[in-house]
Amino acid sequence: MEKIIYALWKDPGEGCDRFNARLLDAIAPKLAGEAHALRVNIQDAAVSAGNSPRLTSLAPQMEAVVQLWLDSANDALRAGVDAIIAEAAPRHAGWLVSESTVLPNRLHPPVPGQRTEGFSQIVFLGLPPRLGWAAWRDIWERQHSQVAVDTQANFEYVQNLVVRPLTYGAPAFAAMVEECFPAAALHDEAVYFDAVGDAGRLAEHQRLMMESCARFIDFDRIDCIPTSQYDFARVGG
Repeated sequence: MEKIIYALWKDPGEGCDRFNARLLDAIAPKLAGEAHALRVNIQDAAVSAGNSPRLTSLAPQMEAVVQLWLDSANDALRAGVDAIIAEAAPRHAGWLVSESTVLPNRLHPPVPGQRTEGFSQIVFLGLPPRLGWAAWRDIWERQHSQVAVDTQANFEYVQNLVVRPLTYGAPAFAAMVEECFPAAALHDEAVYFDAVGDAGRLAEHQRLMMESCARFIDFDRIDCIPTSQYDFARVGG
């Protein structure tokens, strides 16, 4: 089984609410019929007003993310999925990824068809020119992962290492990260950094996290968006 991540950009003439509703109500059921599992991440009213980190390198920035698990990501065998994605968004990009679930969501397990508790932060990471791929991966996976869990209130942390791009012109990201946080973390840094009521702990967690990120992230090569997460059951089984 192989995992694909698609970034979607809506038609500029389509409103955000309509785009999101179409993804959830029309596109997701079609994709669920093609995939073993499906996750759709949208930027909706539940996350739009938050002040959690939003970082931008692409202009315009992607507006939704679709994650699927298929028998094969080979071009001919995913043609049906590509056609549905193209129907959803005139501009899109896809990558084959290797998924590593560092922190499974056992606190608020997703319910098919319903919005997952809290919010999901999706991060697209570029490879800094100052690091070779092996060194970058070593810092991210072996050194940073535990820092991200120890200094934040995330209850899901998934690393997706890009194996190869699947669509022409896909941005050259090296990985995508998905982290789920409590809803209050959208507006409160103390919640986000797991330091409610403790200013010293907040400052230390911020320092540790920023120092760790700076070791393997160039902040002009990163896109970070808050989303609402929806999982969908496979149609017909």
